[in-house]
Amino acid sequence: MSGHSKWATIKRKKGALDQRRGALFTKLVKIIEVAARGGADPAMNFKLKLAVQKAKSANVPLATIEKSIKKGSGQDKEASRLEEVTYEGLAPGNVAVIVQALTDNKNRTVSDLRNIFNKSGATFGTQVGWQFENRGVLEITKPSNIEDLELAAIDAGALDFSDAGDVLEVYTEPKLLDQVKNKLEANGFKVTSSALSLVPKSKTVITDPNMARRVLNFLDAIDEYDDVTEVASTLDVPDEVMSKLED
Repeated sequence: MSGHSKWATIKRKKGALDQRRGALFTKLVKIIEVAARGGADPAMNFKLKLAVQKAKSANVPLATIEKSIKKGSGQDKEASRLEEVTYEGLAPGNVAVIVQALTDNKNRTVSDLRNIFNKSGATFGTQVGWQFENRGVLEITKPSNIEDLELAAIDAGALDFSDAGDVLEVYTEPKLLDQVKNKLEANGFKVTSSALSLVPKSKTVITDPNMARRVLNFLDAIDEYDDVTEVASTLDVPDEVMSKLED
């Protein structure tokens, strides 16, 4: 799985802004709430464990995390009303997109997302799920010798890896995510995040700067919608095109 993961890099940079304005905070709380339906103990509920780890790394207060777990697991008098929904479609440039969201009103969410698709010239509802696969994804700070990290990732059981700028993205079978993470950390590598994600089987390369900007603006608009928790796409933009956009 080669090439720069541009959308992932952009999302990491945008994460700091999301955190400042509270959007990321709210989304993480929702994710914990829904994950807790599978059990209130993170040691026995892997999805909850990942959600709690991500929330802690974003400095979500422990009291807020605990309240969300109680609400999702049914221990709180205020019952959780959130539902998990997934939508598929094509962004401009025929870039495949899968949107995952948590909502207490599916009619509102589907209407709002359809409007965002339509305004951007995207196609809502096209089935593209076959272009993605479920993977564990680790983001690891690059060491001075990246080959050492790549070899260690393979030895730990990783399937593949991809250069994502300031980090190396390591892909695993979902059930092996924790195993690979623990082995890499034991070898002294810094894992900055771990998650279960949809990863494209192949990329849609956009070389036209204007089209690349359209797609990135669309993905950004979708990602900023309050109910959306994850956006997966097949977008890939060559470095030279990204440089023009940044300029």
